Amino acid sequence: MDLIIARNRDDLVKARTGGEVALVPTMGALHEGHRSLIRLARARADQVVVSIFVNPLQFGPSEDFSRYPRTFDADLEVCRSEGVDVVFHPSADDMYHPDRQVSLRSGRMGEIVEGASRPGHFDGVLTVVLKLFNLVQPHVAIFGQKDAQQLALIRRMVADLDVPAEIIGAPTVREPDGLALSSRNRYLSAADRQVALALSRALRAGAAEPVPSRIRAAAQAVLDAAGPELDVDYLVLVDPATFTEAQESYMGEAVLAVAAKVGSTRLIDNLTLTLNPA
Repeated sequence: MDLIIARNRDDLVKARTGGEVALVPTMGALHEGHRSLIRLARARADQVVVSIFVNPLQFGPSEDFSRYPRTFDADLEVCRSEGVDVVFHPSADDMYHPDRQVSLRSGRMGEIVEGASRPGHFDGVLTVVLKLFNLVQPHVAIFGQKDAQQLALIRRMVADLDVPAEIIGAPTVREPDGLALSSRNRYLSAADRQVALALSRALRAGAAEPVPSRIRAAAQAVLDAAGPELDVDYLVLVDPATFTEAQESYMGEAVLAVAAKVGSTRLIDNLTLTLNPA
């Protein structure tokens, strides 16, 4: 069956074939990380829908909305090669009425860590994701673990609002040198890219330590060694469900997360650790 391109709710209704539907929400500029999400969706459902929409609500006034990579034709080829059934590619006017008044609030969890650096970002993320869920009506939705706080908030939204969709987090895909795949990596110069490797090195250094204080110290030392070319926004060790800081006696899964600017490009990365302090 040929790939269907849907622009609105009516197109999506016509495209439904019955059976289980998996949604992979994206902003386009698809790379191998997105391919891994699509493959997981293909294994879990009868019909795979990939949304491609650069959501203006999740960008702040000084962020890169206007220059965010838009590569729709290349994205379609990726989707075709991965056996996607439907690409949902609405315009901003299709998604948001001009007199729109109602949006979601991400609450306290959306105001800390990444949310503290990007006020309103997660409000925009949750608003568009809920709209996508209402339009596509998926049984399963696949998100990358690289955006760990986003994943946690979407799970919280689904639980709090009784959204009938299963949320699956997929592992971060990395380059052979450890750099987490991101659509923004294309902005990095060769020199910037070498600096950016400090993020994954810091996470690995932290993961080798047993307790929160030593984990943070080991990771911070690597970031500090990268020099002034790496402008660190935050380094945190948090509970993956709430994104509150892990205390010294913390046990169980934790997320070590970092955000930094390299040149003009802001990157995020994280690792999930298991802490079992004596």
